[in-house]
Amino acid sequence: MEIKDSVGNILNNGDTIVLTKTLKIKGMSKTLKRGDKIKNIRLISDLNNIECKVGKSQIVLKTCFIKKS
Repeated sequence: MEIKDSVGNILNNGDTIVLTKTLKIKGMSKTLKRGDKIKNIRLISDLNNIECKVGKSQIVLKTCFIKKS
């Protein structure tokens, strides 16, 4: 099972990623801006999504909006 980012790089647990698009998160007043770095991602069973922690919130991001840093 290989999970890839938008460029085609293989992602692993604990990687750091960079957002390639500004994203409005449902249920949060915070907007994740393009170029923001997110550390320590976690892979889940779905090949198109990853889990990460932003502040105190746990969110799921689609791999088409991220790039490995």
